[in-house]
Amino acid sequence: MATPIILASGSRIRADLMRNAGLDFDIQMPRIDEETIKHALLAEEALPRDIADTLAEMKARKIADKNPDAMVIGCDQVLAFDGRILSKPIDVQDARAQLASMRGERHMLLSAAVIYHEGKPIWRHVGQVRLRMRNVSDEYLDAYIARNWDDIRHSVGAYQLEAEGVRLFHSIEGDYFHVLGMPLLELLAFLTLRGVIQG
Repeated sequence: MATPIILASGSRIRADLMRNAGLDFDIQMPRIDEETIKHALLAEEALPRDIADTLAEMKARKIADKNPDAMVIGCDQVLAFDGRILSKPIDVQDARAQLASMRGERHMLLSAAVIYHEGKPIWRHVGQVRLRMRNVSDEYLDAYIARNWDDIRHSVGAYQLEAEGVRLFHSIEGDYFHVLGMPLLELLAFLTLRGVIQG
């Protein structure tokens, strides 16, 4: 009997990535207080990669508790810039402030995934991508946010690289799937190795 796969995420992009890769899976959204957990970890001076990993694990564990026989995949993405962690923008002004602060500078995206099976974590990976933003004009920044607000308000850093957000960038070093919020190649390799999917 095939091992069921559950994506513990409400992200449409992550679901699309897995669907496009030909995976058969269910989606269940974990209810955890991400901001409180993130603030607690920051107070303990946790590294950005550890914050992403911890949040991914907590999401997977939440769903795995009720589905012990499934391979439950939890994911999280953190943006590290100038010694701080940027979150999804709370409003248009916050989006503009985040993007304006990163102009002409480098930042890092960390995309974590953790798989739970039979009550314990059995695999984890944190992918890193380094991005450098162009020094775009105030006019373009305002127009970009106005055109794309409905989409970018759900994205850390207030941009989507897979859409018009690509025009904000000068260079990107790393895996494109990590930018989208999932270490997809590493995840597929593990599921293939375990015989969960055919390879």
